[in-house]
Amino acid sequence: QASNPLWQSRGSSAVPSGGRFRCPSCRHEVVLDRHGVYGLQRNLLVENIIDIYKQESARPLHAKAEQHLMCEEHEDERINIYCLRCEAPTCSLCKVFGAHKDCEVAPLPAVYQRQKSELSDGIAMLVAGNDRIQAIITQMEEICRTIEDNGRRQKQHLGLRFDSLYSILEERKKELLQSIAREQEAKVQRVRGLIRQYGDHLEASSKLVESAIQAMEEPQMAVYLQLLGGVCLPCRITDMSKVSMSSRPEPGYENMDHFSINVDYVAEMLRTIEFQTGA
Repeated sequence: QASNPLWQSRGSSAVPSGGRFRCPSCRHEVVLDRHGVYGLQRNLLVENIIDIYKQESARPLHAKAEQHLMCEEHEDERINIYCLRCEAPTCSLCKVFGAHKDCEVAPLPAVYQRQKSELSDGIAMLVAGNDRIQAIITQMEEICRTIEDNGRRQKQHLGLRFDSLYSILEERKKELLQSIAREQEAKVQRVRGLIRQYGDHLEASSKLVESAIQAMEEPQMAVYLQLLGGVCLPCRITDMSKVSMSSRPEPGYENMDHFSINVDYVAEMLRTIEFQTGA
């Protein structure tokens, strides 16, 4: 082998200072110092990767060893960098010799912190949107109660007016009560439909917040990034936060005053009584 001085079997102990990498083809180990093979021109990127690799290798083991994702292409290499072009975690050997050698990479912790910060901002935005939705729901529930109160009050007034007329007014009384009930029901049903719509969105949004929080609690950076990229959680959060809040009852929608009546008509006009227009 022309490069035999640079190769070393697994059992050898005479290893010059520098990074040690395993050839993915022949499985031999090659030692690279800070100037590469045969003292080639310095490659600062490779030197930085070697330094990171040496620091990770020299780090003392914790009492409880952390689990690390290993590279599928290089089984003995931990995933410790992130390919910005491919948007995937990878290992140092993939950057130096493998599929990502022409790609721009960044340290895994930096990408992890940046994306985690973006997700945190998205969660905050989503939670704020949920608060606004909850306020709208509360307001519309109050509108429902007001509609029901107004409708109930108008029914009582109407009943008192018609009770004095007895037989002549009884049939007409039922017709007018039905008119109030129909509009009351239509208005309440519309508002309750909007409440259900916002409630469904709130439930879906809350579940998305829960999923995002669970993702943030993932301690492994590579697993976190794979999990985040698989479902595009930031995209879902952005879409969810764009909910339209324009579907709301117009001002005065709960007003039922147009059901007021005038009881000053003479008896001959009782059979043609209608609600007072413009009241």
